Amino acid sequence: MATAKMTSKGQITIPVEVRTELGLKPGDRITFSKNEQGRYVLYPKNGSVKALKGMFGKFHRTVTIEEMNETIARAAAGLPEPEDLVEAV
Repeated sequence: MATAKMTSKGQITIPVEVRTELGLKPGDRITFSKNEQGRYVLYPKNGSVKALKGMFGKFHRTVTIEEMNETIARAAAGLPEPEDLVEAV
């Protein structure tokens, strides 16, 4: 586990092994995101879309482009979603 110490100005130095694994270079930006467990996860802004895999948990089912378009059109028209698209939480 890598650790870092925060300065009085709120700055930290990201350990070299973390910078290397994330592919961070001087000047890169980092996004801090709070996950479902209430913990913060950092993402390099220069990262690949693949780095987002799993960020939202597992999907209950896939939807087609047509279903997406229909849902967008219904929402724009102020209509409720069809019952077969609404899943119980």
